[in-house]
Amino acid sequence: MALVNEPAGVLAVLLGILAGIFWFAGTAAGRRVFAVVPQLVFCYFLPTSLTTLGVLPSESPLYEWIMAYLLPASLMLLILALDLPALVRLGPKAIIMLLAGTLGVVVGGPIALWLFREAVPPDAWQGLAALSGSWIGGGANMVALSQAAGTSESLFGLMVIVDVAVANVWMGILLYLAGQAYRIDRATGADASAIEDLKQRVAGFEAQHARIPTLDDLLRLLAVAFIGMWVATLAGQWLAAEAPIFSATIWKFVVVTALAAGLSLTRARRLEGAGASRIGGAMLYLLVATIGAHANFDLIFEAPILIAVGAVWMTIHVAVMLLVGWWIKAPVFLVAVGSQANIGGAASAPIVASAFHPTLAPVGVLLAVAGYVLGTYAGLLCMVLLKWVAGV
Repeated sequence: MALVNEPAGVLAVLLGILAGIFWFAGTAAGRRVFAVVPQLVFCYFLPTSLTTLGVLPSESPLYEWIMAYLLPASLMLLILALDLPALVRLGPKAIIMLLAGTLGVVVGGPIALWLFREAVPPDAWQGLAALSGSWIGGGANMVALSQAAGTSESLFGLMVIVDVAVANVWMGILLYLAGQAYRIDRATGADASAIEDLKQRVAGFEAQHARIPTLDDLLRLLAVAFIGMWVATLAGQWLAAEAPIFSATIWKFVVVTALAAGLSLTRARRLEGAGASRIGGAMLYLLVATIGAHANFDLIFEAPILIAVGAVWMTIHVAVMLLVGWWIKAPVFLVAVGSQANIGGAASAPIVASAFHPTLAPVGVLLAVAGYVLGTYAGLLCMVLLKWVAGV
C-alpha cells in the first residue's frame, strides 16, 4: 500500500510537486535545467518516481476523476482562444503525419512479432492485436480488438502493462523533444511558419484583451469549463447509445471540441484576456502529473519479453514517423502530435501539443479524434497481419 492513498492527500502531493517545479523554474539553476529539459518532463516523471517508490498509489479515484472530467474542462478553456482560420492553415501535413503514425503501428507489430517469434507464447499475436487497437485509437479500440482476436484476460492484462510501460516512456521523450523543436526544425529545414503564425495570432489576441481577472471573470471561466464538460459528457453518453460508431468517451471529446470551437467564434473568446488558457493550462499540468502517477517504473520488469516486443514495435513506428516527416519536411510538432494522436489518443495528444505551446492543444484533440476513426479498421488489418506472421 502506498504511503499516501487518500484522494485529497494524493491531490495535495501532485499540486505540491507542480508548485515546486514552477518555483524552481524561476531560479537561475531552474532556468538552466529547463533550457535543456522542459518542465513538463519533470511534471510527468517525478510523480512516476513517487509511485515507483511507494509514496503515491498507481490507482486512485482521483486519477479517474481528473481523466474523465478535468481534461474536457481544460479543453473548453484552451480551445476558447482558438483561431480557426490559422488552424486550417496548418495544411495537409498534419493528416499525413497522423496516417504515417497509423502505418507505423500496423506494420510495426507484425515485424516485431516476427523478430521475437521463437521467444513469445503462441497466443502472443492475440495480445498484440489488442495492443494495436490502443496504439491507433485508444482504450475502447483495445477492448474491441481484444474481443475480435479472442485475447484471454490474463494476456490482455499483460498488454496493458506493455502499453503503460512503452507508451509512457515514448510520451516522456516527446515532451523532451518539445523543448528542442526550434533546433530540430532548423536542422531538418522544416517550415514551422504556420505553427508560429497560430501561436502569434493567439498571443496577440490575448495581449490585446489582457486584463487583471475579476472574481466575475474567474467564475465565468470556471462555469464555461465545467458546464461545457458536463454537457459534453451527457451528450457523449446519448450519442454512444444512438450512434455507437464511437464510445461515450470519444463522443465526449468530439462534442467538447465542437462546443469550445463554436464559442471561440463569439464574444466569449474575449475571456482569453482574463486568463482562459492559463487556467486551462494549469488543469492540463495537473493531468500530466496524474498520468505520470498512474505509471510505475517497476512495470518494465513485469513482462520483459513482451515489453521488448512493444519497444521494437514502437521503434518501428518512430522510424516511419521520422522518415515521412523528413520526406515532407514536417515540423517536429506535427511529428510528435501525429504520433501521440495514435499512441495515446485524446487523453494525451493535447498534452504533447501543449508542451510546444498551450494554444496548440486543439491540434492534438482534432488529430486524436481522427485517429479514433481509423483505429478499429487499421487495428483489424494489423490483427490479420499478426495472425499471418504467427502462422495461425
